[in-house]
Amino acid sequence: MDKNRIPFNRPTVVGTEAAYLADAVHTRHLSGDGPYTKKVRALLQEVLGLQAALLTTSCTHALELAAILLNTQPGDEVIIPAFTFVSTANSFALRGAKPVFIDVRPDTLNLDETQLERLITPRTRAIVPVHYAGIAAEMDTVMDIAGRHELVVLEDAAHGLFGKYKDRWLGTIGALSAQSFHETKNFTCGEGGALLINDANYVERAEIIREKGTNRSRFFRGEVDRYTWVDLGSSYLPSDLLAAFLYAQLEAREMVQDKRRQLWEAYASQLSSWAAANDVALPVVPAHCTPSYHLFFMILPTSEARERFIAFLKSRGIHSVFHYLPLHLSDMGQHFGGRAGDCPVTESVCDRLARLPFFTDITPAERDAVIEAVLDFKV
Repeated sequence: MDKNRIPFNRPTVVGTEAAYLADAVHTRHLSGDGPYTKKVRALLQEVLGLQAALLTTSCTHALELAAILLNTQPGDEVIIPAFTFVSTANSFALRGAKPVFIDVRPDTLNLDETQLERLITPRTRAIVPVHYAGIAAEMDTVMDIAGRHELVVLEDAAHGLFGKYKDRWLGTIGALSAQSFHETKNFTCGEGGALLINDANYVERAEIIREKGTNRSRFFRGEVDRYTWVDLGSSYLPSDLLAAFLYAQLEAREMVQDKRRQLWEAYASQLSSWAAANDVALPVVPAHCTPSYHLFFMILPTSEARERFIAFLKSRGIHSVFHYLPLHLSDMGQHFGGRAGDCPVTESVCDRLARLPFFTDITPAERDAVIEAVLDFKV
């Protein structure tokens, strides 16, 4: 058997992308905010019930745009999970703010809302819950605490598109949210993202920031007779070619989500007895949450078991990977005051977590091979 016969990820392709790309080329509008950008924006706004959806070149850029939009200043503090990707912290650090790291819950690996209030100071500007693996953070509590302290909630929903919390779409609960369309996500254009806006007060300025700090969007709508530099900003617009690819994928969202749900449920049901017998934790989905079925992880009892597990699957031609390292213990995390022992759940989980191959077009044979290999592993 060839090594890595079953990859960890294979980007989703639904079949209509090439036709839409050809059409985008035919229209000769290749830059940002062309016909397909408008189609994607309209689809997301209608399906999710948003005030606005602004496509960006990455989720990182959506987060950076949000940090500017929130007038983040040097000395401000922003509360983020220690268990997340670096962009969640970097977007605010670039504005001079201090990321304040909060530990995660041992069940969902989301921000531990019971620790949130004690981390709030007069300098706190925002709370950034991350919906890890597409399973919702406890947003009622987060929103209640944020409301009492007059803080903005920015959802990092990079994993969360079409997941739900109490029948509300992830990314539609906080004032703002950031979405990813990287090739590892359920829906992709290779590299891409979006800023989802739920508070109408942010829409106009977000458009300006995204357009290099100009009121160009108002000009194209005929609201001003010329456009000029009016605010801070940068170039966050993706090409309409990327939007064409993405639009094809979002049109097929029900098919994509159904296939991923079936894979997630197959892993969960067929590995549950093995996991219980071997002290291995599988994803926990609270009853009031619907996952986005973004990834499937397991937490082994020790770091040594995790390394043997990944090596064992590799010997069977299956690529399994770990995930985030504790952000507060990174070089930059320590620069911002992170210390060993600050976030014990994060520190423990990061050494023991492994992710199984998870992609939309996995074949039944590939799925069964992964399950068989896991069941054969001796913890």
